[in-house]
Amino acid sequence: MNWKRHQPDPALPDVVDTTGGIDPVRVSLASMIGLRHAARSLPLKAAKIRAKRSGGFLSPFKGRGMEFDEVRLYQPGDDIRSLDWKVTARTGKPHTKLFRDERERPILLWVDLRAPMFFATRGMYKAVAAARAAALLAWSAVLQGDRLGALIFSEYKHVELRPQRGSTAALHFMKQLVEHPAWTDRTQAAIGDRHASLHALGRLRRVARPGSLIFLISDFRNIDDVAESHISQMARHNDIDMVFMFDPLERELPPAGIYRVSNEQETLTLNTRDENVRETYRQRFDAHWERWRRRSRLSGMYLMSCSTEQNVLHALQRGFGSRGA
Repeated sequence: MNWKRHQPDPALPDVVDTTGGIDPVRVSLASMIGLRHAARSLPLKAAKIRAKRSGGFLSPFKGRGMEFDEVRLYQPGDDIRSLDWKVTARTGKPHTKLFRDERERPILLWVDLRAPMFFATRGMYKAVAAARAAALLAWSAVLQGDRLGALIFSEYKHVELRPQRGSTAALHFMKQLVEHPAWTDRTQAAIGDRHASLHALGRLRRVARPGSLIFLISDFRNIDDVAESHISQMARHNDIDMVFMFDPLERELPPAGIYRVSNEQETLTLNTRDENVRETYRQRFDAHWERWRRRSRLSGMYLMSCSTEQNVLHALQRGFGSRGA
């Protein structure tokens, strides 16, 4: 049988960037705080529009409400439905209610620390890359004056942080992220919640107010149809960006040969000499990526990727640049 040559998806990076100087298996609070300056270069535009409008206009963001701002004298072109009849009656002159977009929108980070995220053959663990991405997004949100909330989860512990404003919120989030037990005790994962992602998405759905900007940071493995429906439901009333984490070995097997692979607990032998096996392996990853790319398009979400061997800041910049954020 003739196998077609594998064509990489242009949305998945092939360029390897440096990750030198980064602990590949752990994160520290100092390293998370140290990303604050770098976050200034992220083109994250999180609802900073403040425009006075007379009533009858729709907000530019999904589910965003309009806040009452002030009353002024009626001007030609104002929507008559926005007349303030009480002020008009009291002054004898027509007055219009003005509304404005809310000053900020909540930004929510959904960070996956399940066992499969603690894996890498090159660069850093997916969990480390996810934590760095979350820290960059958290600082970007805070620097723009937006409220920050989060849901950090593993198979046996969920940490829910309600949206708060300011550096204190970012530091509290990073402290919870760094101190999550998934970093030090992965033995409980095997006996933990098999439906952790489903329950974490259900909790996120309850926390997210309409108009939120939500970042889902995960490898998106073991997410069933019910969990996926939670994401689709949230996308109806919120803007969702998906940060897809992967290791190069998950995308394609190494050159033909015999390899030993270890997860610190077990060692197995990997035979990559069979081209049929290699092609099936590639197709499995491609199907996984395509599933989420299709879902993101159908639900109006945005999907970006980050490899364990990439510079995380550059990956996010590339992702935001691709969508024209």
